[in-house]
Amino acid sequence: MNLRDLEYLVALDEHRHFGRAAAASYASQPTLSTQIRKLETELGVDLIERGSRQVLFTPVGDQVVAKARTILAEVAEIHRVARFASEPYSGTLRLGAFPTLAPYLLPHTTPQLHRAFPDLEILLVEEKTDTLVSQLRSGRLDAALLALPVTDDALHVEPLFRENFVLATPAGHPLADPHSALSSTKLAAEDLLLLTEGHCLRDQALDVCTRTGAVARPDFQATSLETLRLMVASGVGMTLMPELSVSPPVPSNPSIALRPFTDPAPSRDIAMVWRRTSVQADLLREVAEVFRAAVADTPLVQLTD
Repeated sequence: MNLRDLEYLVALDEHRHFGRAAAASYASQPTLSTQIRKLETELGVDLIERGSRQVLFTPVGDQVVAKARTILAEVAEIHRVARFASEPYSGTLRLGAFPTLAPYLLPHTTPQLHRAFPDLEILLVEEKTDTLVSQLRSGRLDAALLALPVTDDALHVEPLFRENFVLATPAGHPLADPHSALSSTKLAAEDLLLLTEGHCLRDQALDVCTRTGAVARPDFQATSLETLRLMVASGVGMTLMPELSVSPPVPSNPSIALRPFTDPAPSRDIAMVWRRTSVQADLLREVAEVFRAAVADTPLVQLTD
């Protein structure tokens, strides 16, 4: 057994197709198939169900793949330890962020990150929170930007900033008054458009609903924040929007009225999270400070004069 065999196995698990797994592994399909056969012979068990038109792993195959991922992650960590020891501010940083934050935060922070770490390549992975946490645990990500709370003793949580929500309504809606802040208690019994299950913003909005008496509109669920924005603009209903998502450089929409809340405003706390065992911890703290400072200098949505 060698590491290449384990890489072939993991690739096959990810792609569930011999041809695509071989292409992703920069190998020929016969080579990949032969090596997996040899691995099965060495282990004395079937890892793949034979005769099926699709790639299906046996129960023991699933267990072996999970172990293979752990081993490959540890090997990658060894390489990172060696690379970081010689050049701590170069190489690649794999950073995750969830979809209702990434496109609105990064325009404010990317220039500062490039200036602070000119030799560091930052690769962004945009996924839902559960996927990001899983990839952090497995070593496929070095760090992730997540909304609190994060409950995992294996992860270090570095708080960054608090982001308030604003109420987005169609222009002309009874609650559309850009000249004054709104008490969140005024949301009682109001319908809110929300995202589908799995988005942390949905969970945050539902928490606001619980505390204010607002309710989730049952006949509509959006798959993205931009869909919610378009629905509000078309007069379908109103929703909660994170401040960064309605602040420059995001263009304003004359069909949408934005209304901040009075204190204590509904909000979410954003943190940068990484494994407690990460050899990059010192670097990650410096990266976190760049994010923190950049957001502090970002002009957010203001009341209309």
